Amino acid sequence: MDFPKEKIEALKSKLKGSDQTIAVAESATGGLLQAAIASAESAGDIFQGGITAYNLGQKARHLSVEPIHASSCDCVSASVARQMAVGAREMFSSDWAIAVTGYATPVPESGNKVFAYISICCKGDEVYNQKIKVDEAVGLPAQLLFVEKAIDGFLQVFDSTSG
Repeated sequence: MDFPKEKIEALKSKLKGSDQTIAVAESATGGLLQAAIASAESAGDIFQGGITAYNLGQKARHLSVEPIHASSCDCVSASVARQMAVGAREMFSSDWAIAVTGYATPVPESGNKVFAYISICCKGDEVYNQKIKVDEAVGLPAQLLFVEKAIDGFLQVFDSTSG
């Protein structure tokens, strides 16, 4: 599996250098974001843990995602991503959290499109929320693209956030 190793090491270096930690909540990426971060050398120094929650019941139960809104959008929206990030940060007592929710394959619920929402929160405040649209990748290639975009988002906001 080809994770963006240099970017993962940069993420680890930034967190370790500031004595901060990160957690992950994901659905569309199916655990790949957790695997990517865990692939860093000495990842335990910065990675608190993660959760892969695919359905509304699990997102509501474990991440405090509001079920009425989540039900209305098949658990895929900027708001659901934010709630997942906040929930993961609280669940794992981390400084930072990244959440990804979306569609890695085209389905009727997605309008037959492939896209995901990525949210990043730091100490309770959302500092990044982006919709990533994919035209040519489907399945695993789309999931890996979402992972890389999530790490890119973290690297983009880390230095500008008081963290």
